[in-house]
Amino acid sequence: MLSINNLSYFIGGRALYENASLHIKPKDKIGLVGLNGTGKSTLLKIINGDFQPSSGEVQKAKDCTIGFLNQDLLSYQSEDSILDVALEAFKETLKLQDEIDAVLKQMETDHSDEIINRLAKLQDRFEANEGYTIKARAEEVLEGIGFNTKDLSRPLKTFSGGWRMRVMLAKLLLEKPSLLMLDEPTNHLDLPSIQWVENYLKTYEGAVIVVSHDQEFLDNCVDTIVEVSNGTLTVYSGNYSFYQEEKKDRMEIQQNAFENQQQMIKQTERFIERFRAKATKSNQVQSRIKALDRMERVAEVVDDNISVNFKFRFSQKSGRDVVSLDHVSKSYGDLVILKNSTARIERGDKIALIGANGKGKSTLLRIIDGTEPIQGKREQGHNVIKSFYAQHQLEALHVDNEILQELQQAGSGKTDTELRNVLGCFLFSNDDVFKKIKVLSGGEKSRVALAKTLISEANFLLLDEPTNHLDTQSVNILIQALQQYEGTFITVSHDRHFIRGVANKIWYIEDHQIKEYPGSYEEYVYWKSQQEELKVQTGSDKKQKTENKKKSYSDTELNQAKNELKKKEQQLAQIEEHILKIEASKSMMEGQMADPEVFSDSAKLETINKEYQKLKEEEERLNSQWEMLVEEIGELQETLK
Repeated sequence: MLSINNLSYFIGGRALYENASLHIKPKDKIGLVGLNGTGKSTLLKIINGDFQPSSGEVQKAKDCTIGFLNQDLLSYQSEDSILDVALEAFKETLKLQDEIDAVLKQMETDHSDEIINRLAKLQDRFEANEGYTIKARAEEVLEGIGFNTKDLSRPLKTFSGGWRMRVMLAKLLLEKPSLLMLDEPTNHLDLPSIQWVENYLKTYEGAVIVVSHDQEFLDNCVDTIVEVSNGTLTVYSGNYSFYQEEKKDRMEIQQNAFENQQQMIKQTERFIERFRAKATKSNQVQSRIKALDRMERVAEVVDDNISVNFKFRFSQKSGRDVVSLDHVSKSYGDLVILKNSTARIERGDKIALIGANGKGKSTLLRIIDGTEPIQGKREQGHNVIKSFYAQHQLEALHVDNEILQELQQAGSGKTDTELRNVLGCFLFSNDDVFKKIKVLSGGEKSRVALAKTLISEANFLLLDEPTNHLDTQSVNILIQALQQYEGTFITVSHDRHFIRGVANKIWYIEDHQIKEYPGSYEEYVYWKSQQEELKVQTGSDKKQKTENKKKSYSDTELNQAKNELKKKEQQLAQIEEHILKIEASKSMMEGQMADPEVFSDSAKLETINKEYQKLKEEEERLNSQWEMLVEEIGELQETLK
């Protein structure tokens, strides 16, 4: 379907790709992984035709269509409702609808066979395109990725960038291109929406390439991993967990080959050095020199899985109670977030606050921080020193500072050597620490802001979506850092791998109350599934009770039910007879409207058409009554069984 052959792409003098190749087949589900800055997003833009390769080529089949979700779409705005924007995915069908409307308008004065035939053809094409279902499909996708039904009529421009990105994702999913390319789609989705997209992509009919740092998302929706590293594309035939294991095995084989080759090279070099001056060995020496020159060198393995060791320093420990919320209420107009809710954070708690967007997670974080007005009581414990990380912390970085300088001004009291060690843990080594903040990527700025948060002497951290913009390696570093953190923290996150690695308690907001599960995310997921099964079982029990209740009816009640059943069956027969008469009248009128003599008499045609419409309305009313009676008769029949 699409082939990348001997691709090279240079930025300045640096090769981002060099002779890289990849073949994408229909229905491939590919996860594109690699460190930030290795060129994952660039590759998608090359495939999309936004960038031209320095050499090599991208070949695609003639019928291959490409849909590309990228971060540039964050700036897209429109006066149209989000439903109308999503419906733009069906351009051809919408055009047909406009043509049908125009023909119907024309038929008010023109009743020729030509115009009737044209309408019939347009309607056939519209039906073949499933035009009558496009609105329902658009609503299903929009609601699947987190929009409420009442939001669908709101203009796109009234939503934040992240929500606008969801609309663009919905539009792409509805377009169903041959190749769907998604660049960090989970950055703008909450957990329920991520799970919905996972299920959608599993059954997606076309090919998919996803750039994501969400390891569980990749595990659940891709069957191939392509790693971008050292300017090449390496394919692993499995999901992310398979890739991790397979990469370990490959690295071990490569390291052994490297060590064996190095040993052979040293032996050869010793032979050359020892016998270089002997004429009798000159042929052998020259032969070995040429062999070394021709040898294809095995690269030494560079392990991306960095183990870090943070030394957190607190000037004081907090008291046992860190923050207490008593009978707290919070609302924005008619939107109620919390209502008379109570919660406690104790020293040593590692809390993950999860759930759908719009439930108030970030608001709750600000309430805990003490920066959000509330009704009720918030009390901070003894000796609590807070540090808050959120996406706006990136904007608070001083863009003209160097990275090291930014940390020096954070007031941590650490020496330059200690600060450089911390920055090394966050992948800023050697001269990287002297880079200006203003030249850093979003992911690099996130790492700097996180480093600033972690070097503070805070014994209570509030972290709002800390993994956004981080690559997989950086997420793993953050997990290790928080595992070594001896203070207390609460984090809002949709990254399940991250939550599994750091949380010992799970919080969520339900029915305007803060709910707590006192265990790991793995245990919470199991508990939640058990609760869902219990609900299903409870529903079955209620049904059984209803069945038992039916069996306990008295003879009098059963006789009343028999009489009621007979009465309703008679009503049903009368309605069916009436419907048949209406259908016959409609058929006769349709014949009259098709008569050329009637076409030529617009007054007569209009009179017949009005009567026809009245009959349709009456038919719809009777059909509704018929459906209601059928349900009532069914219930009575069940009672009498």
